[in-house]
Amino acid sequence: MTDIFLHPGDLRFAGAGARIRTLLGSCLAIVMWHPVLRIGGMSHCLLPSRSAGDRGFPLDGRYVDEALPLLLAAAARHDTDPADYHIKLFGGSTMIAALHDAKHASIGDLNIRQALLRLSLLDLPVAARDLGGIGYRSVVFEVGSGDVWVGSGQEPSREPVTEAVLT
Repeated sequence: MTDIFLHPGDLRFAGAGARIRTLLGSCLAIVMWHPVLRIGGMSHCLLPSRSAGDRGFPLDGRYVDEALPLLLAAAARHDTDPADYHIKLFGGSTMIAALHDAKHASIGDLNIRQALLRLSLLDLPVAARDLGGIGYRSVVFEVGSGDVWVGSGQEPSREPVTEAVLT
């Protein structure tokens, strides 16, 4: 099994022999998995979008609104339809509990909103999610099975995330 660690802004698309992992705080991971071909990818996005003055550069996985087209382009290189993928979202936490304020959107909240908006515009449903809350998450995506494990410490839980859950 090839173990791939995503740093902030990274994005990888791989086959059944890969395990992709990352650590998230306010960042957001978008996971796409094709259940028949057992291929898929994951991104580690930092911000919802880049500032207007920075437009015109190549797409960048650091931004939610740009990471999704990059994942879709990787899927297209495999001659697959995005509608055939299971899409899962993780992260978007508030990292400092004292700053958690229901009246003001945090970076994590904005990342979540951007991902849900972009997926909605493409009519791509979210199969599972573990979003928001306070603190960080470790995320492990086993491409061969499509399982994603999420934990709030050094080790992810032993049960994959299979339900659509919004925290």
